[in-house]
Amino acid sequence: MRSIKKICALLKKVKKRLLKLHFDTNTGHIGGNFSCIDTLIVLHHLVMKSSDRFILSKGHSAAALYLTLWSMGKISEEDLETYAKDNTFFACHPSGAKVPGLLFHTGSLGHGFSLATGLAMAAKHKKINRQIFCLCSDGEWQEGSCWEALAFAVHHKLKNLTILIDENGLQGFNRVSEVISGTDLKERIAAFGACVRRVDGHNLLEIKKGLTPPASGKPLVLILKTLKGHGLHFENLLESHYLPLTETQYNMALKKIDEDLKL
Repeated sequence: MRSIKKICALLKKVKKRLLKLHFDTNTGHIGGNFSCIDTLIVLHHLVMKSSDRFILSKGHSAAALYLTLWSMGKISEEDLETYAKDNTFFACHPSGAKVPGLLFHTGSLGHGFSLATGLAMAAKHKKINRQIFCLCSDGEWQEGSCWEALAFAVHHKLKNLTILIDENGLQGFNRVSEVISGTDLKERIAAFGACVRRVDGHNLLEIKKGLTPPASGKPLVLILKTLKGHGLHFENLLESHYLPLTETQYNMALKKIDEDLKL
């Protein structure tokens, strides 16, 4: 296990490489990758055991997961160089079991939570000591399948299941609250009977503390309040969902990371 200070140093390296990945390939989804990269690094470096399993339900943040696996030595620099190119296993959305740490093809939103629930149910049935983690987007919770999976997980008392929600408030073409308004997400999830917490998704200590297993024996839902494109000059802007970087924007973003992540 690494210390938080070492994780901060690692994050600076990871974020700069993530930017380069996007710039070199002229690909988008930078905003969603930068809203969840802090969570992925804390989860994989400070929380998960080797027996645990992870599902990226918000598949458009595959690049952030690849960089997390790269930071752990599970994929190589040569692997990253193939990102988004023909015949690669490292696509812009996860493409399944050819990549270490990826169990399923994801990207069609609303499916990952159900897959994670099935894994948790199987582990419980087989008495395997294993925690299942799944990262969703907040816009993804407009899918009815998420609520069906939540009801199932609560009913079957799947305490070995942890759902993380990247609550950056933005989706493809609008703010989440403008697409479907309603009561607070935390309140709605709590009404189903899950243990639900909300933390600052860019505070490493809060993320780690929030992932502490609840004593209630219920599935845990951790809502991470984040900013799309966090730490960059285009943070919290809708266009960061698909925005590819110009050279000027790339250099500005690198400078911003250096300024904000001084150790």
